[in-house]
Amino acid sequence: MLPEPYRLHHRADFSRTVRRGQRIGRRDLVVHVYTHSGHSPVLTHGYDGVVDMKERDGDPAGAAIRVGGPRFGLIVSKAVGNAVIRHRVARRLRHMCHQMISELPSDTDVVIRALPGAANASSAELLRQMRAALRKLGVGTV
Repeated sequence: MLPEPYRLHHRADFSRTVRRGQRIGRRDLVVHVYTHSGHSPVLTHGYDGVVDMKERDGDPAGAAIRVGGPRFGLIVSKAVGNAVIRHRVARRLRHMCHQMISELPSDTDVVIRALPGAANASSAELLRQMRAALRKLGVGTV
């Protein structure tokens, strides 16, 4: 299980990462990365899930700095397979994201889109593709 401070939940976070971030495709995955350094302040997501209310109300003076580490979001569509297969792929990807928390800068959002081949790929192969993609995008260390 991926701990709460390391997960993307809000549609706006997914959209920002996919639309404004960098992207690279691999055989079984597409990895999107958005780094917050140098950008406008973002909402604080703490361990309790509380969001800074001043920023939420549109007050930039009350903007908070984000806490926690890198955040991950997953997109596993019906093209990957039925519900059982999609959930299996998502569990495997979450486990890989958990392994990579210490390898990524804390101001990074990562969205991983599983392609249909992810259902048949081994976990080792998916991890290799994910690490290669992050390295190519300049955020991975290993």
